[in-house]
Amino acid sequence: MNRSAGILMSVTSLPSKYGIGCFSREAYDFVDWLADAGQTYWQILPLGPTSYGGADDSPYQAFSAFAGNPYLICLEDLIAEGVLTQEECDAVDFGSGNVDYDKLHEHRWALLRKAYERSNISQDPAYQQFLAENNWWLSDYALFMALKGWFGDSGWTTWPEDIRLRYGYALDYYRRELYFDIEFQQYMQYKFFQQWLKLKAYANEKHIKIVGDIPIYVSPDSSDVWAHPELFQLDENNTPTAVAGCPPDAFSADGQMWGNPLYRWDYHKATGYSWWISRLWQSFRLYDAVRIDHFRGFDEYFSIPNGSPTALNGHWEQGPGMDLFNAVKSSLGDKEFIAEDLGLMTDTVRQLVRDSGFPNMKVLQFGFDLGDIGAANDYLPHNYEPNCVVYSGTHDNETVTGWIQGLSPEMMKLVRDYLRDHTSSDAELYHTVLAETMGTCAKICIIPVQDWLGLDNSARMNQPSTVKKNWRWRMAAGSLTKEVQDEVLTLTKRYGRFNWDTIEKKEEA
Repeated sequence: MNRSAGILMSVTSLPSKYGIGCFSREAYDFVDWLADAGQTYWQILPLGPTSYGGADDSPYQAFSAFAGNPYLICLEDLIAEGVLTQEECDAVDFGSGNVDYDKLHEHRWALLRKAYERSNISQDPAYQQFLAENNWWLSDYALFMALKGWFGDSGWTTWPEDIRLRYGYALDYYRRELYFDIEFQQYMQYKFFQQWLKLKAYANEKHIKIVGDIPIYVSPDSSDVWAHPELFQLDENNTPTAVAGCPPDAFSADGQMWGNPLYRWDYHKATGYSWWISRLWQSFRLYDAVRIDHFRGFDEYFSIPNGSPTALNGHWEQGPGMDLFNAVKSSLGDKEFIAEDLGLMTDTVRQLVRDSGFPNMKVLQFGFDLGDIGAANDYLPHNYEPNCVVYSGTHDNETVTGWIQGLSPEMMKLVRDYLRDHTSSDAELYHTVLAETMGTCAKICIIPVQDWLGLDNSARMNQPSTVKKNWRWRMAAGSLTKEVQDEVLTLTKRYGRFNWDTIEKKEEA
């Protein structure tokens, strides 16, 4: 078994120009940096098209399970193509520092529309080939997004009945009426896939694998639910009869209401799980490995009657289990998955993880947050099994430095006793935490870039159950210094996680 390591950073966090990290030169530079640091993986957050601010632009609530986020299209590439000018892009106020989604929505779409109108894209044979190869999802998605614009960015459940329920004459009417808006959406997907697949190919040439991330559920306001209501637990008006969430626990007395429509697993089974196989086929087109968020939902999922004020009335229902993953393997072969099994664990969930063979997740912070440092604590390194992926923290956690800063004196002593470090200052203790993470028996170790940089919670990516402040952090240009790279490289070599393929590639060159 090859031990390996990687870094977690959203594409949006790159220090690209024009307001958000994207598929720009900075992304290629980051791949080079990873290779020189001996890393094997770049784990990213979902790449789907996000909302317009109402849902905090969460990548876990995308408008499509198949499309890409146009915000990630590199404007410099469009300047090089001659469809935008540098003066036009430089004149736009995208804000400074972290991502300002309101400004992106106001200005970036306008620039992309200019690029489309100047592109003469319909005459491009490669574009026509892209349409032919992706029509199975792109046709519905492009119409859905054009309709959202037509109806003032409103959710599809508020549209007139004829198009909300997809009457044939209404589909024909809007496809004619919104022809150029539809083509604009198709153009943006063409540029997204063109640029991303080029970047992924570059990473793979450097022997860096991309770890993608897909939510188990889709957004209620998505082309997937609008175009394929048969896949979900909806009534005759295509309104969800039940929604996803989680039951009350120590952190939430009323539980959590996520609001995502639940799957009709009986229908999926009857179709041989064709939609899921298509979704995962698309995912492995974009990524080398896939982390599946909320993996436990495939064993049992929490169902809450739609309209309930809280999750208190919810109940557990049976998921598809290994039947789904056997079908996926039969169609797609052996693929590299990571099972996100955090949260409430049961014996049946543990068994599903074992049966799948997928490595599951361990988060070092949880080892101490649970308050039990004995054999019952799955998140402390002495209880790990090799077939897992260890994280110092995830996008949902505090940064390691922020976590350390918030430790009580009693918890600080427990942490220092476990780490055998009573000499480092509080400000430097994160180095010891990262060394402990890298030294575990886990076959893969992923560390968020914020933790390598020793940043506090001002660099936190997401704080669950909060809005209007998440998914915005961006790394300052010049942060990934040679000193940081040397620390990453030293620990990667020390704990046997070095990617020797990168050395072989350099020798070949």
